[in-house]
Amino acid sequence: MLRVESVKPSELIYDWNRIHPASLRPAGPVLLNDETLRDGLQSPSVRDPSIQGKIEVLHLMEALGINSLDLGLPGAGPRAVEHVTALAREIVNQKMKIQANCAARTHENDIRPIAEIVQKTGLRIEVAAFLGSSPIRRYTEGWTDEFLLQTTEKAVKYAVSLGLEVMYVTEDTSRCDPETVKRLYSTAINCGASAIVICDTAGHATPMGAFSLVRFIMDEVVKPSGEKVRVDWHGHCDRGLAIANSMAALMAGADCVHACALGIGERVGNTQMDQMLVNLKLMGIAPWAEQDLTKLKDYCLTVSRATGVPIPPNYPVVGEDAFRTATGVHAAAVIKAYKKNDIELANAVYSGVPSHVFGLEQVIDIGPMSGKSNVLFWLERHGIPPSEEIVERIYKRAKASDHTLREAEILECVQPAGQTTSD
Repeated sequence: MLRVESVKPSELIYDWNRIHPASLRPAGPVLLNDETLRDGLQSPSVRDPSIQGKIEVLHLMEALGINSLDLGLPGAGPRAVEHVTALAREIVNQKMKIQANCAARTHENDIRPIAEIVQKTGLRIEVAAFLGSSPIRRYTEGWTDEFLLQTTEKAVKYAVSLGLEVMYVTEDTSRCDPETVKRLYSTAINCGASAIVICDTAGHATPMGAFSLVRFIMDEVVKPSGEKVRVDWHGHCDRGLAIANSMAALMAGADCVHACALGIGERVGNTQMDQMLVNLKLMGIAPWAEQDLTKLKDYCLTVSRATGVPIPPNYPVVGEDAFRTATGVHAAAVIKAYKKNDIELANAVYSGVPSHVFGLEQVIDIGPMSGKSNVLFWLERHGIPPSEEIVERIYKRAKASDHTLREAEILECVQPAGQTTSD
């Protein structure tokens, strides 16, 4: 008898993704900052969740190991202050590891409420002070270079004087001239900013542009400063390149990526946090290679419910169709893998993402493109004896249908109308 040696599915895949020089990987552990409850809520289509809804999302961020989050923009008014304060108290009371920051315009009236919340709650909160930078924005606003530099210096020094750590943010960095980029970031660092954020505010960047911009800032600003400065990338998805741009920014030297669940946010949204987690996990990048991400779908579903943003069926990993097939050839391969009692094999043979890593599983459905193996597998999974007559009825109905059969439609074929089960 021929003996078949058992092999790991990973040994059956030639992974071109790993044929690269070390320089094409982030240099160190990657940090993630969650903007779902601030920048994500700037979409005109979303609902601003209740405090309890935001707290539920906060706990899922913590469960996923996300490093930090933007609590909101207290300078926006009393509701924002109330929500930010409640989230800050929850972090303190529950002794969470996740760190916090708050957005603020480069103005004392925005920075002061953050210091007051720190005093009320005892939570250390970093100030994300932002200011437009690009020539197009300067022209539109009528801002001079001197105004930008003075505003930066005044805001950063004021925040530092209140005992706050400062994350200095230039909006529209990806369309800003090199000289202004250097002067603004250098001024902020000299005034006490401990982190800087490079923003692709309009979703203009390509991966090559993101890499070039971050590398320029590392070489021309951060290294010459002699200071230990964290460098963040904040991207938008107008060209559909947010994840690719974020990866390029990390490879160029950025430490942290800002992102939102489901990529919600202004216009077409921000970098997708869930997809960042998936890719960092599968790329084996620290610390995400070891992080439990089985709560990923809960995180996305909770944000979807809280904001009213639906998850498209074909959305990566957490969409309804992500691990679902009704195609005969695809399903047959998955079924054969299951029959080898190898879940890992079943999850890899027709998917680039192993569903079990994220607490999910492959689903075989029955539709017009299905074969009889789909029918047999579905019946087996539902504990229904697969008689030839039942299989044929389901198969014929599927072939005559213009959609994947719903469970009720399949069960109608199992027990046609008027037929009763025998005692």
